[in-house]
Amino acid sequence: MSVLIECVPNFSEGNDLQIIKQITDAIESVAGIKLLNVDPGKATNRTVVTFVGKPEAVVEAAFRGIQKAGELIDMRKHKGEHPRMGATDVCPFIPISGISMADTAHYALQLAKRVGNELHIPVYLYEAAQSNAARSNLSVIRAGEYEGFFKKIKLPEWKPDEGPVEMDAKRGATVIGARDFLVAYNINLNTTSTRRANAIAFDVREAGRVLREGNPITGKIISNADGSPKSLPGSLKCVKAMGWYIEEYGICQISMNLTNIAVTPVHVAFDEVCKKATERGLRVTGSELVGLIPLQAMLDAGKYFLRKQQRSVGVSDDELIKIAIKSLGLDELAPFNPRERIIEYLLNDGSQQPLIQLNLRAFVNETASESPAPGGGSISAYMGSLGAALATMVANLSSHKKGWDEQWETFSDWAEKGQYYKDALLNLVDEDTAAFNGIMAAFALAKTTDEEKKIRTDAIQAATKFAMEIPFKVMQLSFDSMSVIKAMAEIGNPNSASDAGVAALCARSAVMGAFMNVRINASGYSDKTFVNDLIQQGYALEEKTKALETEIVSMVNQKIGL
Repeated sequence: MSVLIECVPNFSEGNDLQIIKQITDAIESVAGIKLLNVDPGKATNRTVVTFVGKPEAVVEAAFRGIQKAGELIDMRKHKGEHPRMGATDVCPFIPISGISMADTAHYALQLAKRVGNELHIPVYLYEAAQSNAARSNLSVIRAGEYEGFFKKIKLPEWKPDEGPVEMDAKRGATVIGARDFLVAYNINLNTTSTRRANAIAFDVREAGRVLREGNPITGKIISNADGSPKSLPGSLKCVKAMGWYIEEYGICQISMNLTNIAVTPVHVAFDEVCKKATERGLRVTGSELVGLIPLQAMLDAGKYFLRKQQRSVGVSDDELIKIAIKSLGLDELAPFNPRERIIEYLLNDGSQQPLIQLNLRAFVNETASESPAPGGGSISAYMGSLGAALATMVANLSSHKKGWDEQWETFSDWAEKGQYYKDALLNLVDEDTAAFNGIMAAFALAKTTDEEKKIRTDAIQAATKFAMEIPFKVMQLSFDSMSVIKAMAEIGNPNSASDAGVAALCARSAVMGAFMNVRINASGYSDKTFVNDLIQQGYALEEKTKALETEIVSMVNQKIGL
């Protein structure tokens, strides 16, 4: 697994595209990082930049971005709706893969030391990079903002963690840390009243609202026994929120940070704000994503809104994302392109899946060409995927069949399972071709010296084992998908019985075809114990598949009746 860290610096410039471009050019000048997103906001006068890479490269790229921002942005002239304290206001590191939060925090500390020592900018650490709990919350650190920090920085309890104990008039101060993935999310309201927007923000945010005597705005603050302000918690955990007016759009928004979308997902936050807005006579008109979002968050949102309609959730990722965009109103203020806003799509440019990126004609033509790949293994995987897809179609048709409303959830569950098998098998189309190419590459290795011969032999053996394991996965998944196919033959829409029958034929062919690939590659593998065990499993799976296919086809023929 690759070790990857994401970095999401927020720069205090959202209008001058030339300045923004110079900052991102500085970031991109570092080899080994990938710029994923640049999201400028005019009203906030702030740009959120997202890039990923190996830890050392991310540290260097972040340093260069902070350095360039300090050269180009003058905080003495900065105005914007968003709280801020420096040219680079905040610079978090987020673990993406192959790295712990503790190690991610270690790299944040490296960056903080460099910024403090080399750029002479005051630096505060936050969240996982901060050992002092009283100074770990970003909003607490930033309280007073740029204007108030000239005095705040002199207080003993607010001495910077790194850098000079002197506020830099031009560049301000910055906050560097490590945190979990955070979704910055704004919900649009049909009002221009910041006070009403803030009231809704206080209703939902975890911190809630401070309680006052009499007038909730001007009344005396009610204190706890220890003298701290007494508050009424909001309805959503792991949510920070405030209301603001965005002149660019002519509306107010609830600006939210969802700090743990496993606790409060985007769709739950959206619906809760809708509820609270309605209670206060307002209406939510849409929402806006700032930066990037994980794929699963969009899929979960799509499924959530489909379930509310009592519709099947066993549809493609593309359809789920479309439902999420429309339901959340993510395209109200500007077009929302999933390929530019979902982090997994940006990290995967499709280069690892060249076959399934092809259209049908191109795929068939590539199969028919003189190239040995794609071959029988990839075609077996594709047949298995088509079988699962047909079963999923029957489940979705049955879920939406008039008069079958009480059964929609049962068919939705089957369709969701079918989607899983379809996608898993589709991914194996390219995996099988990659396995074959791996064998060819191993055979092409040099074999002049004894050391080279050993390296080549080991590589051939490893590639051969992989080339057996992939089609065996195709066998297993194709057989498992027949549980969905059988269910649809039994209880699915009778008008689609033939589709379930064809699905069973596809699954059977996928299992038998994939097993041929297991066996042909097994002859070249030296571990005969492994080979014999795999072949025995394969024959058993093949026999079970044939029996199940016969059972399904018999059911289908009875329903067809001719």
